[in-house]
Amino acid sequence: MGGAVPPYGALTLVLVVLMGCTRDVAVAPMITDQDPTPVELQLPAGVLAAVGDPLLPADNPLTAQGIALGRALFYEKALSDDLTLSCGSCHVQANAFADPRAFSEGTDGSIGTRNAMPLVNLAWSAKLFWDGRVQGLEAQAHDPVTNPVEMRNTWPVVESRLNADATYRQRFRAAFGTEQIDSTLVTRALAQFVRSLVSFDSPFDRYWYGGDSTAMSEEAQNGLSLFTSQGKCAGCHAPGLFTDHALRNNGLDVVLSDAGFGAVTGDPADMGKFKVPTLRNIAVTAPYMHDARFATLEQVLNHYNGGVHMASPNVDLLMDFWGMNPTPFSADEINDLSAFLNALTDASFLTDPALAQP
Repeated sequence: MGGAVPPYGALTLVLVVLMGCTRDVAVAPMITDQDPTPVELQLPAGVLAAVGDPLLPADNPLTAQGIALGRALFYEKALSDDLTLSCGSCHVQANAFADPRAFSEGTDGSIGTRNAMPLVNLAWSAKLFWDGRVQGLEAQAHDPVTNPVEMRNTWPVVESRLNADATYRQRFRAAFGTEQIDSTLVTRALAQFVRSLVSFDSPFDRYWYGGDSTAMSEEAQNGLSLFTSQGKCAGCHAPGLFTDHALRNNGLDVVLSDAGFGAVTGDPADMGKFKVPTLRNIAVTAPYMHDARFATLEQVLNHYNGGVHMASPNVDLLMDFWGMNPTPFSADEINDLSAFLNALTDASFLTDPALAQP
């Protein structure tokens, strides 16, 4: 996805470097002893106004070398105990870096209990995982390596493997100024790569920000109108990031089988709350919800169109509309809403070779 940024976001990201080069993390930067090359996330003016500035930690600035290293580590199977799994094994680019399986499988065949979330526009997100248990992408990158139902490894083993690789030592020197590889630097590089996974080139973007009235079908335009007005969907999924980053109970169950955020905080008022996911690329991230209970977007829409349990503990106040209007949408309107959600697919993001395995 090289080239200059079109006026309304046909590219998802630009690497702004000293010589003005455009985004291309497919080729590893040359190994030098110079300072890493700074990178900025550049977004079209309309998008930036809608989503605000990304959350970039001062101690882990984006650099070309750091992103390229993070990309290599994202697909590095040496992070797992038996050298069979990488981050990319459960976060598949064609599925917006989500897992198309209901639950991911660990190196010993263990099955997780929640669907792997997509990695899209997380540079704007603080609380991560379905239950919001960690703050920041560096912390998110740390857990899967040692999780007993995921990579089942230890950080000393990972560090030993990477330190034994001369190429990795050189790449860490280029990115962080040292060849002494530890878990902190590994997670910083991974976090930089994930922050570069920016998606703002869907038909919706070309219609909404670019003013291209032909970018979305008539059905999708009708669906957008329903989404932002009658359906009140934008209360949690406002255009822009299509998530408010909150943790909410959307009325899936009366009796909770997963406490969600409540298990993290221990607060009864948080029981049954889960992170509001982005709807960007939602058409390719099935199955849906934290427990993967819905296989299709139509099933998701039918949940809101008659399936919300208002007796669920801590059900969100924004669900009142659905509880008071159990079937507010006709079959044609459901089809329009589905067409709109499909218009949030960013094909360039899903196929960009610069984000694929090196």
